[in-house]
Amino acid sequence: MTPSVRRTRRMLELAGAGAAALLTLSACSSSSGSSNTASDSSGSASSKLSGTVTVFAAASLQESFTALGKEFEQQHPGTKVTFSFGGSDTLAASITGGAPADVFAAASPKTMATVTDAKDAAGAPVTFVRNQLEIATLPGNPGKVASLKDLTKPGLKVVLCDKTVPCGAAAQKALDASHLKLTPVSYEQDVKSALNKVELKEADAAVVYKTDVHAAGDKVEGVEFPESAKAVNDYPIALLKSAKNAETAKAFIALVRSAEGQKVLGEAGFLKP
Repeated sequence: MTPSVRRTRRMLELAGAGAAALLTLSACSSSSGSSNTASDSSGSASSKLSGTVTVFAAASLQESFTALGKEFEQQHPGTKVTFSFGGSDTLAASITGGAPADVFAAASPKTMATVTDAKDAAGAPVTFVRNQLEIATLPGNPGKVASLKDLTKPGLKVVLCDKTVPCGAAAQKALDASHLKLTPVSYEQDVKSALNKVELKEADAAVVYKTDVHAAGDKVEGVEFPESAKAVNDYPIALLKSAKNAETAKAFIALVRSAEGQKVLGEAGFLKP
C-alpha cells in the first residue's frame, strides 16, 4: 500500500469517528431535551386548579353566579364553587366576624367597605357590574302601579329591603330624591325576601332590582321608574385575605370579569361597570 493510499484511508477513518461523535452528542442533547420537556409538563400539571372556592355574594347575584359556578367547574375539573347568598351587610359582618370565605361580591361599595376597612380583603375590590331598581308588582299589576309615587297609594301593601341592605338604601335614595314618604308593610333583609313577598301574594309591590324581576319571570310584573337612574348600585368583588384557595379563587374572579362572565351577567339584566 502506497503512502498516498494510507493517508486517504486515515482521513476517512477520522471523518467517520467525528461523525459518530456528533451523532452521540445529538442523541444526548435530545435525551436531555426530553427530560426538560417532561419536567416542564410536570410543572404545568402541578399548577392545575383544584379544590373548593367559597363565595359570599349578594342575593341578587344568585342566578347568574350559580350559572358561572357551574361553568367554572366544567372548565376546571376537580374544582367546586360553593355559595352563600344573602344581604350584603349580613355577609360583610360574617366575614369580619371570621366566617371562612375566599371571595366577596357585594351589592354596594358601602358594604364592601365594611370588609376593606377591617383589612379583610386582599387587594383593592373591583366593580364588575351595576344594577338598577325596578318595581315588582303582582302579575297583571292589579294595583295599577305606574310610578314610584303610586306606591304611596292608601291600602297598597308595599315591601322594601331594609335600609342597611344595598337595595333598601338605593330605594330610600330614590324616594328621598322624589320627596316621597313610604311606610312599607315590612322591611326585608335581602332583595330575594322582598321579591318573595310579592310572589306569594303577601304584598302588592316591592322595590327590587331589575335583575330580580327578570329572574322571577311571569311570577311578577316589572314597572320601571325614572328615579331609579339616580340610585344605581355598583357591585364590587374582592379576594379575601383569609382565602384558603387563593389561586382558584382568583380564577373564579377572572371568569366573572371576563367577556364570558359579563355576557352571563348582562343576560341577567345587570349593567356594565
